[in-house]
Amino acid sequence: MASHIAGYPRMGPKRELKFALESFWDGKSSAADLEKTAKDLRASIWKQMSDAGVSFIPSNTFSYYDQVLDTTAMVGAVPPRYGWTGGDVAFDTYFSMARGNAKQPAMEMTKWFDTNYHYIVPELGPEVKFTLSSRKVLEEYTEAKELGIETVPVLVGPFTYLSLAKPAKGVAKDFDLLGLLEDLLPVYKEVIGELKSAGAKWIQFDEPALVLDLESHKYDVFKKAYSDLAPSFGDLKLLVVTYFADLPAPAYELLTGLECVDGVGLDLVRGTKTVELIKVAGFPSSKKLFAGVVDGRNIWANDLASSLTLLGELESKLGKGNVVVSTSSSLLHTAVDLKNETKLDAELKSWLAFAAQKIVEVVSLAGALGGKKDEEFFAANASAQASRKTSPRVHNDEVKKAAAALQGSEHRRATPVADRLDEQQKHLKLPILPTTTIGSFPQTADLRRVRRDVKSKKISEEEYVTAIKSEIASVVKLQEELDIDVLVHGEPERNDMVEYFGEQLQGFAFTVNGWVQSYGSRCVKPPIIYGDVSRPKAMTVEWSSYSQSLTKRPMKGMLTGPVTILNWSFVRNDQPREKTTYQIALSIKEEVEDLEKAGIHVIQIDEAALREGLPLRKSEQAAYLNWAVHGFRITSCGVKDTTQIHTHMCYSHFNDIITAIIDMDADVITIENSRSDEKLLSVFREGVTYGAGIGPGVYDIHSPRIPDTEEMAERIRKMLAVLESKVLWVNPDCGLKTRKYGEVLPALTNMVKAAKILRAELASTH
Repeated sequence: MASHIAGYPRMGPKRELKFALESFWDGKSSAADLEKTAKDLRASIWKQMSDAGVSFIPSNTFSYYDQVLDTTAMVGAVPPRYGWTGGDVAFDTYFSMARGNAKQPAMEMTKWFDTNYHYIVPELGPEVKFTLSSRKVLEEYTEAKELGIETVPVLVGPFTYLSLAKPAKGVAKDFDLLGLLEDLLPVYKEVIGELKSAGAKWIQFDEPALVLDLESHKYDVFKKAYSDLAPSFGDLKLLVVTYFADLPAPAYELLTGLECVDGVGLDLVRGTKTVELIKVAGFPSSKKLFAGVVDGRNIWANDLASSLTLLGELESKLGKGNVVVSTSSSLLHTAVDLKNETKLDAELKSWLAFAAQKIVEVVSLAGALGGKKDEEFFAANASAQASRKTSPRVHNDEVKKAAAALQGSEHRRATPVADRLDEQQKHLKLPILPTTTIGSFPQTADLRRVRRDVKSKKISEEEYVTAIKSEIASVVKLQEELDIDVLVHGEPERNDMVEYFGEQLQGFAFTVNGWVQSYGSRCVKPPIIYGDVSRPKAMTVEWSSYSQSLTKRPMKGMLTGPVTILNWSFVRNDQPREKTTYQIALSIKEEVEDLEKAGIHVIQIDEAALREGLPLRKSEQAAYLNWAVHGFRITSCGVKDTTQIHTHMCYSHFNDIITAIIDMDADVITIENSRSDEKLLSVFREGVTYGAGIGPGVYDIHSPRIPDTEEMAERIRKMLAVLESKVLWVNPDCGLKTRKYGEVLPALTNMVKAAKILRAELASTH
């Protein structure tokens, strides 16, 4: 029986690509060095799948930054500001689009559907001239073939590519992006033609946009596009893959009815209703079902017995040989290889499967479906499944009862936010347009070394504390010199905004090399929530108290919110996600109240990932927002009116959940604004009233570019056109952890100057 992997992580088992990219960006290595690292990684991945016996091995799922940006390069849709004049899109143009350069800002970056992966948003308009400008797809297919490995080249499908784009600057917001399909398809036809000539047998188009709630006319556009492409395929077979949610019935009917489509890939992990759709609506005997039964987004070992039962049911419905065992999505969203985990105990490890192990699961299920079941492998899996269900380390009845009891209240603060802000201002005495940063300051090599050294016991706990206190004192002094109004301690003790808290909570486990790409070279190491969550002791109070003792200015206590901890972890899949959220919320609530008792009067509870967990189907969104927002309110409902609660949100589309954001009832929200061309401000132009404090970011920290004072001042002026000055804060888009001090200092200097310019302008008009 056949097996298929929809895609694979590209960073390498020990982040080899990350280090090669950053070395190249820093000018420490050549393009040839970077290309060699990439080529070696690709070869090792293809060989791994080939040796395991995977039937359909993907190529072109590797990327130097992002697969959507790769598509932009392929079709030559480079925004004019980067000075590209045609020909192949080289590294300098490619990375300028991704990261910006000294003269031009980067393209917008936002979340890939409901994941923590970020893609670079295409900027398109009527003037775009699509032309084949990167042969990466062909080159990687040929590269694999030279190794003796037949692959399935993978492309972002044309419909999804345009669905994820935005109108270019100066183009009307209601510009019909899908209207560009007719101009875009010739490039796809050219790519198809080159792959056919090279001997490719299958090609995979990823069309996850089909799982969204689409208007009927968009289905017509999709059908017309694939009908137009159909003659190009010839003997080249087409696999169209969707993932992350149930496929709506109209989309299912459309996709299975297209003559040019030879295989349909469906997510049967998140798309639980899709199974019934297959059974009820049927599936054409002329096509193969690529059944995504192995979870591409989590790290739990597959329940092989359950999956094999489902596969057997599907095969009996569709016929022998018509079911291909697959992953539910690309494995890009999982950690790479469990064999590199030396610190997880044997029991916990038996419950897990990273990308490398998922390959084995897929192949084993395919073998079992074909009558060649590895009894020993299946028996070990069944034993691990049973131990996880009954393990006392997973279940804590006291925690379950406390979380269940939360259902009886909405946990709202008694005083309206406007009145709270008045009380807080009497206490904090902040200037108009107060300045702050989001929390983290640059994580230097020395800082990372200190944290590594204390973990490996090369230095004592006392030496570690001394080093961290020295760094905090330096960051506090720096902010005072910059004249920032509300300070942060810089988070030098934190490796990651989620992992740091998970390490101090019960119910979490941690990996050594469980890295997952977030964007570009940025990787995160999600904790594993395997059991009921509780807080044994205070987590941040000591550091926050020390930091506040160094200054008379307000010092923010910095916490990560329950929904962000949930969404940026590998979450247990044996109970509803909201139950786990309430358990985490109780722990953060205890920390908030301990910070307040310790004299911290400004507390930031970051919910950077609130939007990220929003279900893709609208019918499921209200329920999610209800418990997610409730989880946040639980954390802050017990503080006094004089304690100011902040929250922060990162790159995402917020306009459609602004009501939920208001319902969080935070006193101040800082939110990404600059990289997305100030889309956030359009909400307030359209009449939404936000009575709490708000800080739409005035510059993009994910780019090395440093905007000048006037550019930031102009951003603040745009904000003041739609927001009252008394609620507006001035801050960067996000934390400064990934930047260097040589970039941070001038940027913050310019930010404070811009705030002072606007204060003077406001004073002169009153």
